[in-house]
Amino acid sequence: MPPFGELKRTHTCGELRAEHDGQTIRLNGWVQAYRNLGGLLFLDLRDRYGVTQVMIDPQTFDPQMLTDAERARSEWVVAVIGTVRRRPEGTHNERLATGDVEVVAQEFHVLSEAKTPPFEIEDRCKANEALRLEYRYLDLRRRPLQEAIRLRHETTMLVRNHLHDAGFYEIETPLLMRSTPEGARDYVVPSRVNRGKFYALPQSPQLLKQILMVSGFDRYFQLARCLRDEDLRADRQPEHTQIDLEMSFATPEDVWTVIEGMIARIFRELLDVELPVPFLRLDYAEAMNRYGIDKPDRRFGMEIVDLSDLVTNCEFAVFADTVGGGGVVKGIVVPGAASYSRKQIDELTTLSKDFGARGLAYILRGETIKSPIAKFLGDDLVRQFLDRAAVPEGAGLFIVADKSWNCESTLGQLRLHFGRELSLIDTNRHECLWVTSFPLLDYDGESGTWQAMHNIVSHPYYEDLSLLDDGQSTDIPPTDANHPWRQIRALQYDLVINGSEIGSGGQRINRRELQEKVLAILGIGSDRADRMFGFLLRALEYGAPPHAGIALGLDRLVTILAGAESIRDVIAFPKTAQATSLMDNAPSELESNQLDELGLRVTIDESS
Repeated sequence: MPPFGELKRTHTCGELRAEHDGQTIRLNGWVQAYRNLGGLLFLDLRDRYGVTQVMIDPQTFDPQMLTDAERARSEWVVAVIGTVRRRPEGTHNERLATGDVEVVAQEFHVLSEAKTPPFEIEDRCKANEALRLEYRYLDLRRRPLQEAIRLRHETTMLVRNHLHDAGFYEIETPLLMRSTPEGARDYVVPSRVNRGKFYALPQSPQLLKQILMVSGFDRYFQLARCLRDEDLRADRQPEHTQIDLEMSFATPEDVWTVIEGMIARIFRELLDVELPVPFLRLDYAEAMNRYGIDKPDRRFGMEIVDLSDLVTNCEFAVFADTVGGGGVVKGIVVPGAASYSRKQIDELTTLSKDFGARGLAYILRGETIKSPIAKFLGDDLVRQFLDRAAVPEGAGLFIVADKSWNCESTLGQLRLHFGRELSLIDTNRHECLWVTSFPLLDYDGESGTWQAMHNIVSHPYYEDLSLLDDGQSTDIPPTDANHPWRQIRALQYDLVINGSEIGSGGQRINRRELQEKVLAILGIGSDRADRMFGFLLRALEYGAPPHAGIALGLDRLVTILAGAESIRDVIAFPKTAQATSLMDNAPSELESNQLDELGLRVTIDESS
């Protein structure tokens, strides 16, 4: 075989067209398929750009090269030198961009042989995910994954270009930093030089990007690698990429303007979809009241209906007592539910309890009204329920009575369940919105502690700042919804696209005394605060400008753009739900000499 330099491709396998007819070219790629038809040998040659058909005529071909060509099998890497010609009439392949032509081979060289793959390299692969992850380098040859990775690349380039045009600097922050274990668990890295001490891999560049604002870099961004040691699911990985940015002398509206322009540009240039700007804005309370979730999918209706005022004095004790005790009675309207069987109703009741409800009531509006609670409510109240919820004939009203948060959360999950089950979601639409005005604080009854609803550095609404002090002296128990600290709103916002939280951000605290006051409410006293966040607190003493920012999940965004089911489909080398890599068997044990160098000893609790 000649040196590879003499075989190196002149064209890709997706490049040739009718205008190349008669040209002598060189192709390199993988054999996708081979077939012997009427004495002629045909090979489909593939690279990431496409597929080209190669024809070999045994009558005119070098015998040794013919032997190699006849031996070639799927996924062998080969080089072909030949002449481009138009395909004979009637043999055009409309499925290929190169379908007007084929290459008549003059030379055929095997660059690398391949074992038989454990699964077919085809668009719709039937192999299970574990096998495909084990052989990820083969899975990545498939067209859907190659398209997803291409889409991811083009998204990142648009992000960089858009933010550069908007005056942002891309600045890298360290991957080795100190541990601040207040959110998810850190991945820790032992220091060999400073034995007994550890770095943490960043869950987010949050504190460092705030320090960049103090440093005068008023518009920062980064495609930041972030790592969190937490349980996984379809939209979560132990490592992910954030589109991270921060702006000085800025309000939340300034951040929204930048992000809306960037997202609209991405959808326009990559999907040819024009998103209306500005995006819809819903405050947290309204989102929960209407959709029962802080990341509502607005591609279908079925909004929650409040029935509480109708049952204040009704004779049905379950409803009346719930409202009398500060709870609510709310429902959703489900089309076609009037024909539901008893089994279907029981399954929905079980599902509601799984979501946290104590039970599920219903009124089905068919030719007659069917409801086990109708006799307790009376005809007049049943009619008021149906009118309030605008229940059409053939539909059903499903009702939950509980504390506000639990009622709304249950109905929100039921709404999503029906949206999927009844195919109500318009998958051709893209709905973007901002959810704003989250509560600053949340009380955890189990631990008896206050926690940040979103972020320990989120700035309270300015008109709510006095409530921080009011909460210190009140006699109202923290479990009461009227506690002053429960009333504080944060200048915090989430970007939601198609019911998925794509990003979260907020205006940050830029004064040390306010930051320390919030930390104290969270149970982080001055000594601990200085130990954990001292570098940030000291920086805030040296002229920190008002600043705001956001972090968008690149993986989640590309998942939506690609129409994929999981972020694993848009990441080149993802982990499993057990945070393992089946391809290289990570994580793995360390050699004993490595442990000795680090001053570490491994102990395993066999009972855990």
